[in-house]
Amino acid sequence: MTHRRSLLLAAVGSLAAPGLRAQGAEWPSRTVRVIVGFPPGGSVDVLTRILAERMQARTGQMWVVENRPGAGGNISAEALARSAPDGHTIAMLPISIYAINRFLYARLPFDPDRDLVPASLVWDFPNVAVVPEQHVPARDIASFVAWAKARPGGISYGSSGVGTTIHLSGALFAARNGIEATHVPFRGAAQTIPAMLSGDIHFAIDGLASYMPVIQEGKVRALAITADQRWPTPPEVPTMAEAGVADFVVMPWSTWSFPAGTPPRIVARLAELVRELTAGPEMARRAIEVGACWRASTPEETRAFIQSELPRWQEMVRISGARVE
Repeated sequence: MTHRRSLLLAAVGSLAAPGLRAQGAEWPSRTVRVIVGFPPGGSVDVLTRILAERMQARTGQMWVVENRPGAGGNISAEALARSAPDGHTIAMLPISIYAINRFLYARLPFDPDRDLVPASLVWDFPNVAVVPEQHVPARDIASFVAWAKARPGGISYGSSGVGTTIHLSGALFAARNGIEATHVPFRGAAQTIPAMLSGDIHFAIDGLASYMPVIQEGKVRALAITADQRWPTPPEVPTMAEAGVADFVVMPWSTWSFPAGTPPRIVARLAELVRELTAGPEMARRAIEVGACWRASTPEETRAFIQSELPRWQEMVRISGARVE
C-alpha cells in the first residue's frame, strides 16, 4: 500500500510540475527584459543596471535593460502593459506612472490600476532646493522666501518638464510660501543648470545627484533637502522641516512592475529578490553615489503605499495647473 501510494504521489507531482513552473517555481527560465523609461546614463538607468546585474548573477539568466524614454514614462508603461504576463518582461516604473500621470494627462494608453502590477518599491531620490550663488543672495530658505517675495515680478524656477516631480515641487513650494513664480521647463538638469548659472532661473527643487558637482564647486547653493532626514552628501544641508517648511518630504520613488496577469508567485519572488539583493553597505554606497536610497516592499505593501500617495500628488498637480491633452 505504501509503495502504491508513493507511486501515485509521484505521478500527481509530475502532472503538477508544469503548472508549478508556470507559477514561478523555476522563474526566470530565460532572458528577462527590463524596460526603463529614461535615457541611458542617468541615475535611474544606472541603478536599474546595478540591480539587473545582481539579478542576473543570482538567477543565472540574462537580464537585459531596454531604454524606452518619453511621455513622462508613459511609453515604457504602455510597452509593459502590452507584454506577455509570463514574468519575463519587467519595467522600472517611476512615480509618474502610478501617482501623477493619471491626474496630469487627459488620456492614457493604459490603466495603471488595471494593466500594471507593482512588485516592489526599489529606490527613492531626495530633491534639493538650490539657487545660483552669483545671482541670489539668500543663504537659507527663510531668506530666500523673503527675497523672492520682495522681488518685482517674482522669480522663475526650472524643471525637467511639465508635470515632473521637479515642476510640481517648485509649484507647491511657491504656493505654500506665497511666492509669485514662473515655471520654465527644460529637457533636464543639463539645460536647467546653465540657465541658473546665467541668472535666467532663480530656483529649482531638483534631483540632488544632478546638482552635486555644481554644489561642490560653489556655483550653486543648496538650501534644503526634501528628504525626512539629512542626506550623507552633503550632510550640512538641512531638511525642509529643519529649514522651517513643514510637511515637505518629496522623495520621487520607483517600482519594478509586471504586466497584469503575471502569476502572483513570480511577482512575490521578484519582491523577495529586490529585498535580498539591495541589502548591505556596499549596495547602499552605490545608491548614495547616484543620489538614491534603496527601498524594498512586498507587493501588498507597494500597492498600499501607492494608494497613500495619490491624494497629495493629485493636489500638487492641481496647484501647478498642469494639464497635458
